[in-house]
Amino acid sequence: MNYLGLDKEKIALTVDELNILLADYHLYYQKLRNFHWNVIGKNFFDLHEKFEEMYDDAKLKVDEIAERVLTLRFQPTSNLSEYLKMSNLEESISELTDYDMIEQLIKDHGTILSQMRKVVKAADAAGDEGTIDLIGAYIRELEKTSWMLDAWKMKTTENHKAVVAE
Repeated sequence: MNYLGLDKEKIALTVDELNILLADYHLYYQKLRNFHWNVIGKNFFDLHEKFEEMYDDAKLKVDEIAERVLTLRFQPTSNLSEYLKMSNLEESISELTDYDMIEQLIKDHGTILSQMRKVVKAADAAGDEGTIDLIGAYIRELEKTSWMLDAWKMKTTENHKAVVAE
């Protein structure tokens, strides 16, 4: 750890949280593939394309999270059985409506954002600005995606003012 100037014991806690986030992103990626393949109905074209965009982004994040763990001189978790045990997310059935798919993704985003905040908290305690920077950007991007998905499911008769008042 000398080349980064970080304390290995403190960083180990960050790596634990990163590996959970890695597991979350693997399940999230597969869920997006599931939804991409199985979405039907009048929103097919828009959501089929959006889910592909989202799983391409998730695939990049999986690689970046694993590489951050390696940069910290630890080994990333890398098998599916471990991901299923570690993840905060659950697999999804394929037979969902487009609306239910979006609802599930928004819920999962909240869970992933919570895990990201745990990573940032552990990284902050270890003085690990590199991880904070990486995950901070992920938080901003996922919050924006969540807003867009939430706007998609709103009725056209609603407006943001009405949603806030609820």
